[in-house]
Amino acid sequence: MIENLEFAFDGAWRVLLVSLVFGAGLPVVFALGVRSLAWGAGGSAEVSGAAGNAAGKMIAGMCLIVVLAGVALGITIIAAAGFGKAVSFEHGYPTIVAKES
Repeated sequence: MIENLEFAFDGAWRVLLVSLVFGAGLPVVFALGVRSLAWGAGGSAEVSGAAGNAAGKMIAGMCLIVVLAGVALGITIIAAAGFGKAVSFEHGYPTIVAKES
């Protein structure tokens, strides 16, 4: 009985972590990217009308690249599952491998 609870809690925290990263994390990074883009553009994009800032454009670019990478990874995982494959992070980067039976 105790082992079943341990397995349930182990699975629950993993689901919580993934849902926070992909469910709330990517939209937050996207929002930061859009806000940084406005900071980088300056002028009428800012409430204060301040001049643009190059750092804002660089931060926006990095945030948007992270979001695009997350979306691409999600599509890769879904497509791999459709072809009966899996995505492995064994080497530190995603690789499509055959599913283990």
